[in-house]
Amino acid sequence: MASEEVTITVRLVRSFEHRNFKPIVYHKVNLDQTVREFIVFLKQDIPLRTNLPPPFRNYKYDKLKIIHQAHKSKTNELVLGLEDDDRLLLQEDSTMRAAGIDNETEIAFFCEEDYKNYKANPVTSW
Repeated sequence: MASEEVTITVRLVRSFEHRNFKPIVYHKVNLDQTVREFIVFLKQDIPLRTNLPPPFRNYKYDKLKIIHQAHKSKTNELVLGLEDDDRLLLQEDSTMRAAGIDNETEIAFFCEEDYKNYKANPVTSW
């Protein structure tokens, strides 16, 4: 079976509290690579993107979570939904395909520590 290559959008989440994020579209992403391999690729690619402001290029991203999949419902959260972590957080040892990534999937790339802190005390003033 030939490896399938898809287009996905990676949302770089710099701050949950201030809702700072930047989307990056990646074409020809191999679904047979592991999530860990894709994270390594992202950590190498993001600092090289001169169109991103330095705070986004130099941040300590380490976790991926599915935000939206094509032809499925979206969450009402502006940055990232806080529910269904067991299903939507990507496990590093699984392949992208096994993790539920498909063509036109949107995923968030963020710092796990920031996510846990925000989840424990979400800002509801917005």
